[in-house]
Amino acid sequence: MEKAMYQSYGIGYEEYNRKLENRIEVEKEREKDHHKSMQILSQYSRQIHT
Repeated sequence: MEKAMYQSYGIGYEEYNRKLENRIEVEKEREKDHHKSMQILSQYSRQIHT
């Protein structure tokens, strides 16, 4: 989990827990990633059903 956190967001889990600012930034990035994934999924779903 530590390695994945560092690769994805550039900080380790300990640092993520230590500072509120870091947690906020990581959660914003996660939300962006989630929305992007949902858009991609929606596009593929439309292509499959047409």
